[in-house]
Amino acid sequence: MSDAPQSWTFLSNHAHVLIALSLDSELRMRDIAEQVHITERAVQRIVRELVQEGFLEVTKEGRRNRYRIRRDRQLRHPLEAEVPVDALLKLVGS
Repeated sequence: MSDAPQSWTFLSNHAHVLIALSLDSELRMRDIAEQVHITERAVQRIVRELVQEGFLEVTKEGRRNRYRIRRDRQLRHPLEAEVPVDALLKLVGS
């Protein structure tokens, strides 16, 4: 199988950012972008949206940010609206 990103995936970039941060809460935007295969600017937008909607909390520690995922929040789409973020993260092993 190729290492190149596929044309589509089962999870959104928002989910991929959450998964990356669940594995390391101190990742830099650059590192998240590299893991998710999107631009750093896209990561900044996604993180901002996740913070605004209450899925992420950000605290500044020195020059670094630390992210805390609100695992109790419900997913947004009507098909999985009763499912907490924690279930998604457990499903993918985070």
